Amino acid sequence: MSETPVPSSPAHISMIGIPIVSHVLPSLEIIRELVARGHRVTYANDPAVADRIIATGAEFVPCTSVLPVADNNWPDDPIETMDLFFDNAVQALPQLRAAYDNDRADLYLYDIGAYAARALAEAQSRPIVQLSPTFVAWKGYDQEVAAQLRQLPGADIYRAKFAQWLADCGAITTDVDDFSGLPDRALALIPRAMQPHADQTDTDTVTFVGPCFDTRKSAESWVRPPGAKNVLLISLGSTYTRQPEFYRQCLLAYGDLPGWHVVLQIGKHTASAELGEIPSNVEVHSWVAQRAILEQAHAFVTHAGMGGCGEGLLAGVPMIAVPQAAEQFINADRLVELGVARRIDTPEATAQNLRAALHDLVTDPEVARRSARLRADAGAEGGTMRAADLIENVAVSIAG
Repeated sequence: MSETPVPSSPAHISMIGIPIVSHVLPSLEIIRELVARGHRVTYANDPAVADRIIATGAEFVPCTSVLPVADNNWPDDPIETMDLFFDNAVQALPQLRAAYDNDRADLYLYDIGAYAARALAEAQSRPIVQLSPTFVAWKGYDQEVAAQLRQLPGADIYRAKFAQWLADCGAITTDVDDFSGLPDRALALIPRAMQPHADQTDTDTVTFVGPCFDTRKSAESWVRPPGAKNVLLISLGSTYTRQPEFYRQCLLAYGDLPGWHVVLQIGKHTASAELGEIPSNVEVHSWVAQRAILEQAHAFVTHAGMGGCGEGLLAGVPMIAVPQAAEQFINADRLVELGVARRIDTPEATAQNLRAALHDLVTDPEVARRSARLRADAGAEGGTMRAADLIENVAVSIAG
């Protein structure tokens, strides 16, 4: 995607997403920036995330989802998970058509899991830009990853349903693999360092802009307690947070650790009462201003979700990766390869192992050097402003 001078004509830009918080948060500040630049921005998603969207200034378009985000009841089988996203697209498309057939956007932005968005845009012959909150396919992805998925039980049935839906819904791209892959334009909202096989990624299609954060001075803040020499943040993100035993091991590892103040985020699925006595150097919350804390932190215990990895790299903070599901295991290994993390799987996340990993990370000068270099690299990718520029270039050239 080229970065040419931006015309001043306002455009109607639509973002279409899914209500998984880790998919909503990465692009919110891009939406806010596009609104601030005077564009009409509509955002279709489930009412469960309406408040987050409305806060950006975008017009909220309700599009109910059937994804199991409320009870976090995701299947372990990958084909079953893919079926959930397909079923969600099938029921979402009529809702999107009702909203947009008589109010077509000049440009559609969409999340990687919002298949109905691409179907809508192609049926309307409108341009699309994918906003990916995680890594994207590389030139060998089909052979290394997708081919294995196609061999799993149920894959043939899934692909047949998908192909029939594409044929029926007016999409131009009728091959299932092509449709669920990258469009002609995509923005990866991650540091390039986190992309597997980055040298095999099509840079004519994909632009890495890095994590996109709030550029306003009124962004969330966190006050570091007086006397806190070192700060440790512990968070398993927004989804896989029902881990009371893991949190108890963290308290044993880092509670009353001399010189350390600990911020522990436990999510909405665990009650603080389940953790027992809370040491005096630990504060426990269901949700925290993660980026604000990381800017003052010296280490980060993370589930290695892509959002957390990006924020950790951009803050230059060494990490202990405790992956929980999906691509988090790949992300954890990538952080280790980059030389800024230790991976500890949940069964091995004992107090002794957690404490030893922290000591190894913060006493290794090479970890500090690599963290600083990766922080500079991630910051140079441009973030929110560059992403908005690139999107605006596409939108206004068409609207004008």
